Amino acid sequence: MKMINERLLSWASILEDQAREQAIATSTLPFITPHVALMPDAHWGMGSTVGSVIPTLDVVMPAAVGVDIGCGMAAVRTQFTADGIKEHGNLQGLRLAIQDRIPVSPGVYCHDLSDTARGRVEELEVRASAQGVDPDRYSGKGPAADWRLQLGTLGGGNHFIEVCLDETDRVWAFLHSGSRGVGNKIAKHHVAIAQKLCARWHVQLPHRDLAFLPQDDDAFWPYIRDLRWAQAFALANRSEMLDQMTDAIEHWSGVPVIADEKILCHHNYTEQERHFGNDVWLTRKGAINAEEGRYGLIPGSMGTRSYVVTGKGNRASFNSAPHGAGRNFSRTEARKRFTVAQLNEAMKGIEWRSDSGDAFLDEIPGAYKDVDVVMADAADLVRVEHTLRQILNVKGR
Repeated sequence: MKMINERLLSWASILEDQAREQAIATSTLPFITPHVALMPDAHWGMGSTVGSVIPTLDVVMPAAVGVDIGCGMAAVRTQFTADGIKEHGNLQGLRLAIQDRIPVSPGVYCHDLSDTARGRVEELEVRASAQGVDPDRYSGKGPAADWRLQLGTLGGGNHFIEVCLDETDRVWAFLHSGSRGVGNKIAKHHVAIAQKLCARWHVQLPHRDLAFLPQDDDAFWPYIRDLRWAQAFALANRSEMLDQMTDAIEHWSGVPVIADEKILCHHNYTEQERHFGNDVWLTRKGAINAEEGRYGLIPGSMGTRSYVVTGKGNRASFNSAPHGAGRNFSRTEARKRFTVAQLNEAMKGIEWRSDSGDAFLDEIPGAYKDVDVVMADAADLVRVEHTLRQILNVKGR
């Protein structure tokens, strides 16, 4: 861990200048207490640095949470082994079975909800009603914009579905996604309100995306209620996809899946926690909760390893840990630096959507930090329980 200044601690041995300056600017805000913690995967982001843990006293910053509220990971260990899964057919058939059950890519939604999805929608409707939240106000025009049809869908970008093997060759279902379009619209709505209020109050900010909502303002609790509902939606979304993924494995193999370990975690969210003697709103933007003994998931990039971890409860990090490898190059820069041939080489031995390689070029492992370096930097934050290697990958175009 390195102290960049008295209000900024960093666990990142790889940190570009732009991200460093962005994090320094965030740390100067008067309501930060006592410091900002940068995770090993920290990199520049919209609003604030991805891979940062930001404790704020009596305010929240909607753009610091980001537009993919509640984004996170889900995984389940099955009874299958590497040899056992191969007995049931080639992995291309399994990939197609997964893609048939789970809509992927931006703007692609469910139009025939499963029974479990309907049950989860009903639970979210009840939760919204009880909390005074109206998620329908964030739906756009047309049936595809309905948040109900977004439940159980993957999206695009760095979201993925994988089948992995651990160090004992046990098979894991593993996925990454968030609150989809409805979370995005909730975030943008409240970011705009925060920016308008700070402009009206003539608040001088390092960047307008650090606009905040004070806890004593009428705009504060509507954001918190919407935020918590979006976090619940994201969790339900991942749970539904995990169910659909295991159903696809069952259908493909003809063998019921026995799940003996299931882990779900957010890495883009805000919650009230107590740290260093204060009740703060703790924003983990690209970071997971790593309280002592708590299970978490840290994915690598396409073609690299991922990790199942337990937290060490590091006080200075606010009991936090990295959420992944963290980008080393922007999507635009990655497309300039790398080729589809290099991506094909990186994905050798993994079943993936190789017929659409150009669509995923900006997700090439070289566009990300070396996950082994990230995990070495995180040695005082988490313990590694399982190391996962991919055998199948699904991403949205």
